[in-house]
Amino acid sequence: MNYWLFKSEPSTWSWDDQVAKGDEGEEWDGVRNYQARNNMREMAVGDRGLFYHSQKDKAIVGIVEVIAEAHPDSTTDDDRWECVDIKAIAPFETPVTLDMCKEDPRLEEMVLVNNSRLSVQPVAVKEWKAVCKLGGVRED
Repeated sequence: MNYWLFKSEPSTWSWDDQVAKGDEGEEWDGVRNYQARNNMREMAVGDRGLFYHSQKDKAIVGIVEVIAEAHPDSTTDDDRWECVDIKAIAPFETPVTLDMCKEDPRLEEMVLVNNSRLSVQPVAVKEWKAVCKLGGVRED
């Protein structure tokens, strides 16, 4: 299993929106960055992800699971763009803010800390464990 981070502006798509989709989940559509798209191409069903609220909150608020591998993004006719489908698994008891990540030496190499603009990014196993612990959730 691999781990990822999915960033969304809560005014566009929030954790509550993701939870409301239930087990059917939702396409992680609208991504128009080649590096983020390539990250989604690397994902497998069952991979886990951190759901991050960007903009004002700047916090990881929950865990999602990849439920469909990369496929054409339904929001465009341009075949360069693909997306995965994800579903909500569990909320964090305590949101993990970007500042918390920046202050934690275990997370100093995390992509979020060093390139917070990338909308879909990999997360190392040790980072996953540290963030889950900070958020008060089990890491599996």
